Amino acid sequence: MSEHMNGVRRAITGVLSADSSPDSRVGSITDREQPADGSTQHSAGRTSVETTVKPVIDIDDVTFAYGEKTAVENISMSVEQGDFLGLIGPNGSGKTTLLHLMLGLQRPDSGSIELFGEPAEAFEDGERIGYVAQRSTDRGGTMPITVREAVTMGRFAHVGHSRLSENDYEIVDEAIETVDIADLADRQINQLSGGQRQRAFIARALASEADLLALDEPTVGVDAESRDQFYGLLDDLNTQGISIILIEHDIDILTKHVNKIACINKELYHHGDTVSFLESEALAEAYGAAHGVVEHDHS
Repeated sequence: MSEHMNGVRRAITGVLSADSSPDSRVGSITDREQPADGSTQHSAGRTSVETTVKPVIDIDDVTFAYGEKTAVENISMSVEQGDFLGLIGPNGSGKTTLLHLMLGLQRPDSGSIELFGEPAEAFEDGERIGYVAQRSTDRGGTMPITVREAVTMGRFAHVGHSRLSENDYEIVDEAIETVDIADLADRQINQLSGGQRQRAFIARALASEADLLALDEPTVGVDAESRDQFYGLLDDLNTQGISIILIEHDIDILTKHVNKIACINKELYHHGDTVSFLESEALAEAYGAAHGVVEHDHS
């Protein structure tokens, strides 16, 4: 991958769902024993302070309600750089609301959220985020533009009113190649399958050089083969260093790919690695009944 796509990182480029109403804005761990003051003792006897890498998202005791109806309550958690986080919970559990809060699209009633070290609701560097909302594949079908034109929109936040340069077009082309839809580049978006549209939206995020991808049920209505290929793409992007937050109902396939799980039902029932989640009672507690991870045939 060229140096252009090693920058595959920085416009909330997704399409907001029809039923959402947000505004348009969208540390290094060492195995060395560390002294209590947070410094690291080196062999030469010198002491230096380690630079702490801030989380991509840091949520502190957040509560949000729609009128009298509480959507999420007293949630504290973080998303670290390089995380592939699966956000799960039953219908109506507050998953989409929490994602909107994380991205600064809604403001918490209490508590605070930092996005890339800044208050989420005041975050303005939107090109660092690629957001694919619920039903974006359906809405994408009404767009009278080609795949290449859609992906090119990811560069607009960088160039403003200026013309796109040769370098911008190279970044667009490489984004299209990265998600393996080069053969579809000149096809109308409304001629694509749901899975192909999702790849186009991901390519647009890559063209914007996003650091964070946020996807809300991106595989709804996508066939099993396309879904598996889509998860393979996300795995590759995460390996390249892009942080990913994904809302998904298929817990079986989710746990095969993500490295962290956040399980909520208004409150947070679990946040941690996938293994500890599978060994916990969080799923049954959050869903209110015995609910195990069932192996499905995804062939």
